[in-house]
Amino acid sequence: MTFVRSSGAGGQNVNKVATCVVLKHLPSGIVVRCDKHRTQAGNRLEAWRILEGKLQAIEAKRIALIKAQKSKVRRQQQYRSKAEQEKLLRAKKLLAAKKQLRKKADY
Repeated sequence: MTFVRSSGAGGQNVNKVATCVVLKHLPSGIVVRCDKHRTQAGNRLEAWRILEGKLQAIEAKRIALIKAQKSKVRRQQQYRSKAEQEKLLRAKKLLAAKKQLRKKADY
């Protein structure tokens, strides 16, 4: 956590006092800068909230990715009935026949 001088509205207070808060989360490398408020305490609280929100978003994305991978594996390993297998095979053969027609003719 570091404090720097902020810019914008605030008059003398902003020019004299380091009210802007810069937070860096070392494990993830996320940097948050907050200078919304005139006070350092207000900016510090706001910066922590912003950082927490970003970390939660990253965690939620990671959990969603893991869930998607698990459901993909589950779908791949599920049992297909004989009728489903035959239907898939017919569709594959039809597609293969269609692709065969696209080949260049040998003269």
